[in-house]
Amino acid sequence: MIEALPDLVASELAEPVDPRAAALAAAVAARYPQAARAVLFYGSCLRERQLDGLMLDFYLIVSDYGAAYGGGWLAAANRLIPPNVFPFEADGLACKYAVLSEADFARLCGPETDNPSVWARFAQPARLAWVADQDARDATIAAIAQAAPTLFARTLPTLAGAPAGPLDLWRAAFALTYAAELRAERKTRSGSIVDGDPDRYRRWTPAVVDAARGLIPPQDQASAAQGWKRTQRRGKRLTLLRLAKASATFAGGIDYLAWKINRHAGTGIAIRPWQRRWPILGAITLLPRLLARGAVR
Repeated sequence: MIEALPDLVASELAEPVDPRAAALAAAVAARYPQAARAVLFYGSCLRERQLDGLMLDFYLIVSDYGAAYGGGWLAAANRLIPPNVFPFEADGLACKYAVLSEADFARLCGPETDNPSVWARFAQPARLAWVADQDARDATIAAIAQAAPTLFARTLPTLAGAPAGPLDLWRAAFALTYAAELRAERKTRSGSIVDGDPDRYRRWTPAVVDAARGLIPPQDQASAAQGWKRTQRRGKRLTLLRLAKASATFAGGIDYLAWKINRHAGTGIAIRPWQRRWPILGAITLLPRLLARGAVR
């Protein structure tokens, strides 16, 4: 019997997190007392026992952008190019958190959204580190339960006629999504996600495949591959727009970008004072060199 996907999502989200990470998530939510609905903890730090010196990754889900920001340009920017991303520190831990409304989170996890940025992330493990109430919990589970089926619905047509075991299917899916963003990680990174928790991905495969069947559009393998190429081109352009926007919301964003690239790509990028003063121009001048050296791709 295939396990129900919402049950798998609910169980995984409810798994305990490091108390310090939970406290940091609660502190993020407390910054938005009129709007915070849930804080999701995701990314490589989920697997880390020692959090000091790391930057944790959170998604803050809010009721709406007006309630979160009280109107103004931040609300407009979050609505136009979601999400907004902010840094935060408390009690010796650092994080960055991305802000999405409940409506946008549900939409961006689902099959109507071409860009994989959100549904690819939440096809991977996540924890509900803070939640406002049961309604917010239910809405979060329902949104995330769309993510992995959306990923498979886009991936399965590209594999027509090619046998793939469960782990190979996930690896192929994440390789496609990684190519839709400018990434500092090595090419093997998409496979290492699966290899980090193979039992999880095996256990989820039957439920995800079953849920994806009704989402697969009628298309042949060549059309599916062309569709991914268009998605990847648009995704990289959107990544640039988000980086440019983050320079206005993320204090020290260019330093964080350099740190992340150095960590994942083994480079030795050093940010100059003028690049900190004009971070958008600084990032633009860095990009050609990074692409030429293969530090991002």
